[in-house]
Amino acid sequence: MECRVLSIQSHVVRGYVGNKSASFPLQVSIVPRRLAAQYTRDYYVIVLDRLAGGERKGHMVLGFEVDSINSVQFSNHTGYSHWKGQVLTADELHVLYEGIKLNNVNHYDYVLTGYTRDTSFLEMVVDIVQELKRANPNLVYVCDPVLGDHGSMYVPQNLHPVYKNKVVPVADIITPNQFEAELLTGKNISTEKDAVEVMDLLHKMGPDTVVITSSDLPPRLGDRFLVSFGSQRILMPDGTRTTQRIRIEVPKVDAVFVGTGDLFAAMLLAWTHHYPTDLKTACEKTFSVMHHVIQRTISYAHEMAGPGRRPSPAQLELRMVQSKADIEDPAIVMEATVL
Repeated sequence: MECRVLSIQSHVVRGYVGNKSASFPLQVSIVPRRLAAQYTRDYYVIVLDRLAGGERKGHMVLGFEVDSINSVQFSNHTGYSHWKGQVLTADELHVLYEGIKLNNVNHYDYVLTGYTRDTSFLEMVVDIVQELKRANPNLVYVCDPVLGDHGSMYVPQNLHPVYKNKVVPVADIITPNQFEAELLTGKNISTEKDAVEVMDLLHKMGPDTVVITSSDLPPRLGDRFLVSFGSQRILMPDGTRTTQRIRIEVPKVDAVFVGTGDLFAAMLLAWTHHYPTDLKTACEKTFSVMHHVIQRTISYAHEMAGPGRRPSPAQLELRMVQSKADIEDPAIVMEATVL
């Protein structure tokens, strides 16, 4: 029994952003043997990885099948001095989806979306998600509602009402930053209590899982950390709902990365799949993957740039392939606190 993801995101020839940041990590995701009882037996094959001095046994492949639709195709991300490429229109997205549907292979367990700048494209995504959910009511839509950061929008303002009124209501998991969460709810976050209330407001809009990926709230571990929050509504066997809320502090890095939000959403998809009712563990795994990839990337970038020189965009491309082992089975390096 395979698990299939439809990922509608950007594509770059060089580097890692959008589908390039999401597909490889989802395809190589594995889960330890101790979780095997949660899944169908034929879902797995044993992985034998030769690592320094021996073999790692007892891990099972849970590679997601990823079908990618590229919302843009660029030579590289737009943080470089130059970039070239093409943008997929809403009509072209519809044509691609119709091709999938005509062959009766439009059956998905997840839909994953990220950055877009066009309202008609975003509305077409919503139409596709709704149709796929009618075919599979258990489908999970994971959405990174990319609107802006640090008090300003970096997409056209007319995307805001589309996200608020059409996208978020059909999403199951969303990963806004503080600015985006405030924009979607109309409520500012100045305290931890505010963050909880904002996540509750987002729950009422539709999603059962909300992760505020970063905030400006003061960290308890010092100013070299960022504070993130998560909240998950869980349906209990008796029909009642309970909510798990967590806080996690993650180390800051003095560099600008591109593609990290796309990687984060993909890893949250993977780890909430493995731990569907344990947001604490899913977030610890997801944030730990991010930490390992970013640390490996920044170390490489500084080595390539040389002493006293700021790394270039090319040197700061995520070290994704080199982080395969950490993506598969990350060492937990930060612990979430249950609120």
